[in-house]
Amino acid sequence: MCARFPISFLRSLIPESQCLTLPIVLVMCLATLFATPYLHAELRVGAARVDVSPDQFPVLINGSMTSHTATEIRTRINARAIVVDDGSERLAIVVVDSCMMPRDLLDEAKQLAATQTGLKPDRILISATHTHTAPSSMGALGTNADPNYVPLLRQRLVEALVAAENQMLPARVGWGTGQAPQFTALRRWVRRPDRIANDPFGNPTVRANMHSASNPDDAIGPTGPEDPELSMIGFETLDGKPIAALANFSMHYFSDRPVSADYFGLFCDGLESHMQPLASDSPNSPVAIMSHGCSGDIWRKDYFRAVPEAEGTIQEFTQGLLGVATKAYDAIEYQADVDIAMRETRLQMRYRTPDAQRLQWAQQVVAEMGESLPKTTPEVYAREQILLDQLQSTEVVVQALRIGDIAIATTPNETYALTGLKLKLHSPLEKTMVIELANGGDGYIPPPEQHFLGGYNTWAARSAGLETTAEPRIVAADLLLLEAVCAKPRRDFEQGLGLAAQSILQLKPFAYWRLHEMSATDAGDASGAGHVAHYEPGVVFFLDGPPNDLNSDDNHESQAFVRADEVNRCAHFAGGRMRAELSELASDFSLVLNYWNGMPAGARPVAGWMFSRDFSSASSDRGIHLGLSGEADQSGRLMLQLGNATPVFGRSSTPRWQWGRVVLVKSGSTVSLYQHDATEPEVSVEFTDAQAAQAGIADCFFGGRSDNRDNWEGKLDEIALFNRPLSVNEVAKLFE
Repeated sequence: MCARFPISFLRSLIPESQCLTLPIVLVMCLATLFATPYLHAELRVGAARVDVSPDQFPVLINGSMTSHTATEIRTRINARAIVVDDGSERLAIVVVDSCMMPRDLLDEAKQLAATQTGLKPDRILISATHTHTAPSSMGALGTNADPNYVPLLRQRLVEALVAAENQMLPARVGWGTGQAPQFTALRRWVRRPDRIANDPFGNPTVRANMHSASNPDDAIGPTGPEDPELSMIGFETLDGKPIAALANFSMHYFSDRPVSADYFGLFCDGLESHMQPLASDSPNSPVAIMSHGCSGDIWRKDYFRAVPEAEGTIQEFTQGLLGVATKAYDAIEYQADVDIAMRETRLQMRYRTPDAQRLQWAQQVVAEMGESLPKTTPEVYAREQILLDQLQSTEVVVQALRIGDIAIATTPNETYALTGLKLKLHSPLEKTMVIELANGGDGYIPPPEQHFLGGYNTWAARSAGLETTAEPRIVAADLLLLEAVCAKPRRDFEQGLGLAAQSILQLKPFAYWRLHEMSATDAGDASGAGHVAHYEPGVVFFLDGPPNDLNSDDNHESQAFVRADEVNRCAHFAGGRMRAELSELASDFSLVLNYWNGMPAGARPVAGWMFSRDFSSASSDRGIHLGLSGEADQSGRLMLQLGNATPVFGRSSTPRWQWGRVVLVKSGSTVSLYQHDATEPEVSVEFTDAQAAQAGIADCFFGGRSDNRDNWEGKLDEIALFNRPLSVNEVAKLFE
């Protein structure tokens, strides 16, 4: 029988400092060696709601480019707190109806709460819901913090923690989850290469931006994935009376008039009403909390719909989301006697400060403003440049906690949905929630590759000013903390093999790139041959891949290449390419490629080139180029160009924003394209004798041509190369 150490012993190996790497390794090793990482303990939980509505008017409201005020309360705003204790550890979670709150204010509240409760400051998580109609407690863009509201909020945060601690009862905990894709969508889209917009500094850098798809003709497609999961942690007494429910969902705000808690407050009211009948004879009223998931690039409007459905009201949106939430809540299975753990680290981060030229411009603009607050976008960003230059750097707080077999990670930022998926899919525990805007309000942190595309989320300001490496640094810190509190190593992510992927592998490809990377690393080769490909700037990652039915417009049904419980992932090319140097690729070869075009019909003669085998930065007589026509009368048809010859076109058309599949077979002097089946090629072209040889051309480009002309604007996925011509029967197998 294996020896078992108490969890308190394992915790003692982890100091409270930032230097967690060695203790994490020790904890992981001990957990593996001694078989059980957690020691069961009696769980006690308390919850409370405290009103944090302003008591002085007018009050400054955060969440807009320029400053404005409110003179009335539309819905009350609250701080909702949960305190959890296992007998040896105590932690707290507070979610506040606020746009965002600064770290120094929250640090002060935590220190004050520690003097009035049994909580340590670094065992308290405080986050904002991100309602854009709450009083301003933090200066950002054109709005300052409201000097009368900040001290009131600080005190009420402490009151919420004290009240929750005073309500603690023996408890059980459980996990619930549901899918709500109809209530969340990507709001950040890639703009057409011929419609790049100017940033506030007068430079044409905006290749992607929020709501750029409000005119579909301007946009190519979304810049990342969404996260439709609504997750929930439920707490109840030992006799089944509800204590609290902590929900988490990735959707920005709905939009309401101030002062308002937005849909977050309405959701909590509705879930509490659902819980209340189960709490009869309970000494405490149940508390429902909606925390903000990773929503920096998320909103509620689905821009894929050519004719959007009626927007609906905030009440209708909330009721629909509650339908998903109540089903998840009712299905929770609870367990008692679980232990808890929590850790925190603080990272020093640099701001992206202005260079001398931009600073001089900013100083001139601000000088012309005088004592006035900024009234235009350039004035807002001019003031922000001066503030960033004064600040230079900051400190951000990252936390992870565990309650039984449930984990929570935090970011102090408006984090993209992709970042949340990275943490969930790599967390040691499958049941993982990610809460953003926690313990600070450090603005947007796009993944590094998103900075290349520019846009509002990347414009340097206190609301988006951290170094370009901030996102991977915070993800890395979170995963280390999760490993520490879970006493387990992180999980690896590997996309499963559906029937279509198995069919490709059975044909023994020379290289097979599945394009499910989460970041701008090399594209891995699933064939096992080690033929990695390299992404250039101008590619974004982990979007939904092709569905089972290529004629379907359902972007969420994509199990043909993966297991039934997965979403296939792909890369979105926005002017960048993927390049592979394949010196062993034979002159006669085959290519299988899935494509999704984002360019509207008639935007340019060539919608985009998907594949090019040619000498780098050249267009030789021996090159092979595969693309899609953009001409209005033949938009969406396959294009094949051999060397510098006139392109030839396929017969059938693949509509914009729908997936297509093409198989290219080169055999001798003949190149054939198959699009729907193997009975007859869409295109068949003969090389001249001088052109036919491909020997010596090692460079293969995907998402663009060798000469970088009319590169692909859309998604590619599941790309396979074969070192031989595929037979008709083999091609047919790929279309089964």
